Amino acid sequence: MLVLSILLAVAAGVMFFAARAQSSLRLRLRLGAGAALLGSVLSGIASTVYVVSAYEVGVPVTFGRVGAPMTSGMHLKSPFTDVTPFSTRPVDLNLSDKDVVEVRSSQGGVMYTEVTVKWAVTPGKAAELYRLAGSEEAIQQRLVYPDSREIVRNVFARYTSEQGYASAREEINAEIGTLVKERLAPRGIDITAVNLRNVKPSDSLQKQIDRKIQQKEATERAVEATRTAEEEAKRRKIEAEGIARANEILDDSLTDKVLTNQCIDAYREAAKENPVYAVPCGSGNGTPVIVDGSRRN
Repeated sequence: MLVLSILLAVAAGVMFFAARAQSSLRLRLRLGAGAALLGSVLSGIASTVYVVSAYEVGVPVTFGRVGAPMTSGMHLKSPFTDVTPFSTRPVDLNLSDKDVVEVRSSQGGVMYTEVTVKWAVTPGKAAELYRLAGSEEAIQQRLVYPDSREIVRNVFARYTSEQGYASAREEINAEIGTLVKERLAPRGIDITAVNLRNVKPSDSLQKQIDRKIQQKEATERAVEATRTAEEEAKRRKIEAEGIARANEILDDSLTDKVLTNQCIDAYREAAKENPVYAVPCGSGNGTPVIVDGSRRN
């Protein structure tokens, strides 16, 4: 605007002096000179006013000197001052596709990680960010992008492969978010969220995972078979002990007198149908007799 104001002022001067030399076009040239002069004045005024949009902050620079940040609204400035705007809305940095982060676990396993870092400019530190980067695009490429990738690699290097792609993902996500915030907050960058969206093992690591799963399943089957065998052995032991105990009780209860009585009863039942040739019961020697159960005394 300042350059336009100067050009219009020069044009107004040229037309004013030309009007003095040419009487036939004097009126037109003077009107043109007046319009150019008015435009020069308005352009000069406009060059001293700057409007910062909502959700933005402006960093004024006058002859290489960085001034205090301008908040949203209208501001007066020197015509020689340039203002660089920075958005204060959150910006997404997606580390995916060609920017996917290759990480290594504490065991050396390679994984590919997709991360989204949501960041925004801290209005009060916009001047420091201007000195460090110069523009909003440069902030992401020079500060947020490399620091986020470095922290993601460092965090994954402290965990095993299994923790990285499965069991400790929430813990890793929280740790990455904390470290990124601590790294970038002093520079004027507010990290609002860090999302660990996907972790994919490399082909070689996936083969190791598959082998480990197969070994685990085989071990579980062996443990289950051992447990079943132990339970069966316990059951048989208890059954054998029960049988032995029953036999022991039976041996203690079968005296000679009891056996003789049971023998006699057995012969008597058998003799009800047919005569039975019987040997005397008991341990003594006796003459065999024929028992006829059909006769009654």
